[in-house]
Amino acid sequence: MAKITFISAVAAALLVTAGVAQAGNVAAGKEKSAACAACHGVDGVKGLDETYPILAGQHADYLERALADYKSGKRKNAIMAGMAAALSKEDIADLSAYYASLPGPLKSSKRR
Repeated sequence: MAKITFISAVAAALLVTAGVAQAGNVAAGKEKSAACAACHGVDGVKGLDETYPILAGQHADYLERALADYKSGKRKNAIMAGMAAALSKEDIADLSAYYASLPGPLKSSKRR
């Protein structure tokens, strides 16, 4: 029984560590965000029009999943598929961390 508990504890620690190791770099994400700003706005809130998603304040894991799904073709949008195709896993993590770090209506419930 003690052996199983120890193994479970080690497995849990590895999962936590793996999640931390994959966290994106906010500063690097900001540097990479120019292409995103063209449609989603410099602040990640005011896009070209109200149909463009707000990125600022969104959960990083949600943004990572969305970008990965656009890249793989699981999520369909011609513009985003093209944008995501050029992104590495590190780019996706960095951009997601950057937009998650920004204040936005998703955190305050007010949309500009």
